[in-house]
Amino acid sequence: MPDTDAAALTADLIRCPSVTPEEGGALVVLEQMLTEAGFDCARADRGGVANLFARWGEKGHPRSFGFNGHTDVVPVGDRAAWTKDPFGAQIVDGVMYGRGATDMKSGVAAFAAAAVDFVRDTPPDGAVILAITGDEEGDAVDGTTALLEHMERTGEAMSVCLVGEPTCPDEMGEMMKIGRRGSMTAYFTVTGVQGHSAYPHRAKNPMPAIARLMDRLASHRLDEGSDHFDASTLAVVTIDTGNPANNVIPAQTRATVNIRFNDHHTGAGISDWLRAEADAVAEAFDVRIDMDVKISGESFLTPPGPLPDLVAAAVKAETGRDPVLSTTGGTSDARFVKNHCPVVEFGLVGKTMHQVDECVPVEQIHQLKAIYGRILRDYFA
Repeated sequence: MPDTDAAALTADLIRCPSVTPEEGGALVVLEQMLTEAGFDCARADRGGVANLFARWGEKGHPRSFGFNGHTDVVPVGDRAAWTKDPFGAQIVDGVMYGRGATDMKSGVAAFAAAAVDFVRDTPPDGAVILAITGDEEGDAVDGTTALLEHMERTGEAMSVCLVGEPTCPDEMGEMMKIGRRGSMTAYFTVTGVQGHSAYPHRAKNPMPAIARLMDRLASHRLDEGSDHFDASTLAVVTIDTGNPANNVIPAQTRATVNIRFNDHHTGAGISDWLRAEADAVAEAFDVRIDMDVKISGESFLTPPGPLPDLVAAAVKAETGRDPVLSTTGGTSDARFVKNHCPVVEFGLVGKTMHQVDECVPVEQIHQLKAIYGRILRDYFA
């Protein structure tokens, strides 16, 4: 039987318009392929989001290699700006174009193809699991978390997990992720008393208070970094008042900050610090400051050891490069998986992800499949 063509599967997935939260047919394509290859498949849909769980091998086997990925994609944006059909999977000069070509339908296709060939050619003593969501690019509330809850309810488990996000900045094989920074956003509302700008003593101006608070937060250095993480960062991303009149002191203003934090902190600890800073400014300016915090994920690390070594060795064998063990970048669904089992990330070069004319060299898809196949062989050897 011929090897499974990861590039052809990538094209099939790209042709499915699966913009979050639409399934678009992508998981149907995967489920049919995996079922025909002997995988037990189940849907773990929740909240209008489609999710697919697939397992080859014994349920609950203590040696189960898992893969986590997503078939949903970000919106196309200005379609007129695309030179190729964003859902056409057109190949020009060896490069495949389409939304999701890099992030991350190619990664899902590469692992699915590698897994199908692996269990057919060298059936392992263990299980191979795919947990594929349609809600990574959105709020991620009903995606990988729903899959993990499905696994807990049904007695399924992964011993280790690989997430297929694009991890390489410029060249295939140069970087893998062994952790991610935590991410949180804080929303501040400062309320004073509206008044005439010619009579400021009759008002309570929230503007100096928000300016002072944002300056205090932005000027504070959270830390100097840690063994595996860069220094934590805080960015003031907006201050909004909406006051068009130059003779009116507004009653209220709002501001938002985004924080990416390392393993020196927790979301709760930073929230406490933000609240204390807001309270101090509120008292100094005699205004009220309300705060709402959304923690997208805590920082985590899979320390150098068996799983990172396994993936790094496979990458080196197939690309000739020793991947940097990195914790840079934004968030990924690995932040959910890390509560279930050890997790690392490795995938394609991500230079065109979310861009107009997103694309991937076809050869890189085949190379990624080879890396994933070697990881599976080495894990079960």
